[in-house]
Amino acid sequence: MGKTGNHGAHLVWDWNGTLLDDITAVIGATNAAFAEAGVAPLTIERYRDLYCVPIPLFYERLMGRRPSDAEWEVMDAAFHRYYTERRTGCGLTAGVEELLRDWQLAGRSQSLLSMYGHEELVPVVRGYGIESRFLRVDGRTGPSGGSKARHMERHLAALEGADPRRTVVIGDAVDDAVAAAHVGAHAVLYTGGSHSRASLEAVGVPVVDTLADAVQEALRLAS
Repeated sequence: MGKTGNHGAHLVWDWNGTLLDDITAVIGATNAAFAEAGVAPLTIERYRDLYCVPIPLFYERLMGRRPSDAEWEVMDAAFHRYYTERRTGCGLTAGVEELLRDWQLAGRSQSLLSMYGHEELVPVVRGYGIESRFLRVDGRTGPSGGSKARHMERHLAALEGADPRRTVVIGDAVDDAVAAAHVGAHAVLYTGGSHSRASLEAVGVPVVDTLADAVQEALRLAS
C-alpha cells in the first residue's frame, strides 16, 4: 500500500497507449485476431474512430452483431496471443522516463492503473525500469473486456491519503475519463493511443497531443 505525498496533485497513469507506445502492436494483434474470425482488417484511423469499451461492444461495431460468448473468448485469446508477440518491440512513449522522474523528484506522487492483466503487467513495467516511480502498479484482475471504473475505485482506496479532487488520471481512452469521473477525480486524455481526437474531445475533458502537455494540464486541474 502506498501513501500519497503532500505536494499537490497525484497522477494515475494508464499503461497501454499512454506510457507504453504500443498502438501499432495493438492494431496488428487486433487484425490478426480478426483474420481468424473472418473480419476485415482495420486501419489505425478506423480503429481509433470505432474503439470503445467494453471491448465486445467494439467488436459489435465491427461485425455488425454482438459476438457470442464463445466467439468473444476465442477472439480475446487470439488478441492477447498476438499482442504478446508484438509488445516486445514496443518502447515507452517519448519523454516518459523524464516526466516520471521529474514528478517524483518534485515530491509528488503517482501510480499506474491498467486494464492489462496484473500478473503480466507488473513484470513488464519492471522490465522498462520505471516501477520505482510509482506508489502502486495495479493491473486488471478478473476477466478482460470490462470497464475501468471499479478498478479505479479500488486503486484509489488502496492509496493512503489520496484526495480525488487532487487526483488526475492521464490516459488515452474515453474509459479513463469515465473511471476518473466515477471516483470524483480529474482526467486528461492523450491522442497517441486508442481513440481519435474527435472522440476524446466529445468527453469534455482536456485533450493533449503529448504527455508533457498532459502533466502541465494535470498541475492546472489539481491546483
